[in-house]
Amino acid sequence: MAKSNSNNWISFLRQYGPIPRNDNMYDETIQRIIKKKKVTPINIEMIYLEEIIRNFHSESPASIILTGTAGDGKTYYCREVWKALGGAENQWAKNNKINELFLNGKKIIFIKDLSELSTDDKEILTLMADSISGEENNIIFLVAANDGQLIESWKSIHQTHNISNIRVFIEELLISGKRRRDGYNLSLYNLSHSNSALLFPKIIHEVLLNPGWEECSNCLFSTGEQICPIFENKKRLESENNLIVKRLTDLLTLCEVNELHLPLRQLLLLVANMLLGHPEAKERLLKCGDIPEILGKDTAHLASIYRNIFGENLPDRKRSSIDVFNTLNKYGIGTETNGIIDNILIFGEDDSKYKELYEQFVLTDTKYGADKTFISEKKAYLEGESLEKDTFLNLLKSQRQRLFFIIPTELEEELMIWRLTTFQYAGEFLKELYKPLHDRNRVNTQYISRMAKGLNRIITGLLIEEKDRLILSTSGNHSQAKISRILEEFISVKANRGEYVKFELDKENSKVYLAVGFSNDLPPVRLHLQLVRYEFISRVAEGALPGSFSRECYEDILAYKSKLLKRLEERRKTEDEVENISALNLLKVNEKGLVEYKSLEVF
Repeated sequence: MAKSNSNNWISFLRQYGPIPRNDNMYDETIQRIIKKKKVTPINIEMIYLEEIIRNFHSESPASIILTGTAGDGKTYYCREVWKALGGAENQWAKNNKINELFLNGKKIIFIKDLSELSTDDKEILTLMADSISGEENNIIFLVAANDGQLIESWKSIHQTHNISNIRVFIEELLISGKRRRDGYNLSLYNLSHSNSALLFPKIIHEVLLNPGWEECSNCLFSTGEQICPIFENKKRLESENNLIVKRLTDLLTLCEVNELHLPLRQLLLLVANMLLGHPEAKERLLKCGDIPEILGKDTAHLASIYRNIFGENLPDRKRSSIDVFNTLNKYGIGTETNGIIDNILIFGEDDSKYKELYEQFVLTDTKYGADKTFISEKKAYLEGESLEKDTFLNLLKSQRQRLFFIIPTELEEELMIWRLTTFQYAGEFLKELYKPLHDRNRVNTQYISRMAKGLNRIITGLLIEEKDRLILSTSGNHSQAKISRILEEFISVKANRGEYVKFELDKENSKVYLAVGFSNDLPPVRLHLQLVRYEFISRVAEGALPGSFSRECYEDILAYKSKLLKRLEERRKTEDEVENISALNLLKVNEKGLVEYKSLEVF
């Protein structure tokens, strides 16, 4: 049997994957591995790095705290800043808990992990408090700490008035998401607020351009029919107008919108698994020595990059314990489907309606599409000869996952690829709301109208078609009753004398909100419109019962209804509106689904 080349770069990349001892997950050991294997490291352009370095070079530098979840790159930042400011690499390699260097007459104290300091060592925070408050002007700090441990560390030392004041200040920065406040010489960077969707394409770019791949060009399995699946996966990532990267970036953007942050460490794990995953390899990740056996057994199709994106090479328990796979699998891609996609995959070979699409998306891909296993199992399934039904259904799941990443943009709507996810409005949310708002473009009014219609159905509990105005109603005592027939007010969807319903983007946190305005003198009432809530309101607008989709979302909207009614009361007081308590306006729905009301005299 022919042998494949042994490539140190592949071995190095493998360490980032989901293996028991993934040393590359920790910055403290990565330099040692690089020197041992003599490979070029993965250097990612970090968003705040240049800004932090400029701070320490400035005339009035501030102390810096780097916080975030494990794996966000805090230690990497510390090391890169240390090197940029002239610190010796061999000194940093000693892995001291506290390092110091002098720059422009000031001492900079580096603490690479606050949680690793002993109780006595943490007393250095007393000096840091003096520096932040301005009592000490010649010493500044760069400190890395997980967000869950940062405040606890400040609580664990002797509480002077200054320490207590600085601790409360840092806690306020964490809660508000702000970076600075006047009067304090400190900037806090929460790396969990960095966008994984922006970071992911940079990681792909750096991995694909690593010179270590050059060794693969001399391998016996880099060309021909029996091509190395690692090399095949790399080729697919490199393809022009890469849809894998685009669609994955879209999914990661939706994760950020839903406040599901994936740190750098998890993104590196994902990329390594995408390229190297295989269920029959040791630790479920390929190395060069595995390739001849994999090709000989004709199981290269199990290394499909489309399966590996979701961790399908791993056992269920292992997959569910890894954040990135647990998060991506919430979209249900492969499990969810639509009729068009399944008709293409199952009946496309014989059905003239789908034959062209079958040839385009299945037959042309002989590696991961029309491989021998899928074709034979499909035939057996259709002819009723397959005794293992689950075998074909698992292959069908893999094909749905593949199609999600290869169907071109121009066919997205026709083939309804977002119906392959749990969130059928996800593509619309990205394309029609999130991206236009980020690009400061107008959002089509039809989406506001649908939101108004969905909210009206939830607020009133009635199956109404009203979409040009928001209906505020109660059951008579402002309770959160399922049916609310007593009209309180109509709010115009179109801007009218301070009234409006519109989408807004918060520039500080990039969150999308649904805002309802009551008057020019009062702030709008905003609802954070992440994907789940958008999906919920949209489905209710299209006919789903509020409680059947998400009880949590239903309760969220009822809580939002209460805020709207409270703001209505404020407007009435501000504008001296006189409420007529001698009559109640009762809602009724006409045959067209539009709302009418009649007054009921109260004696």
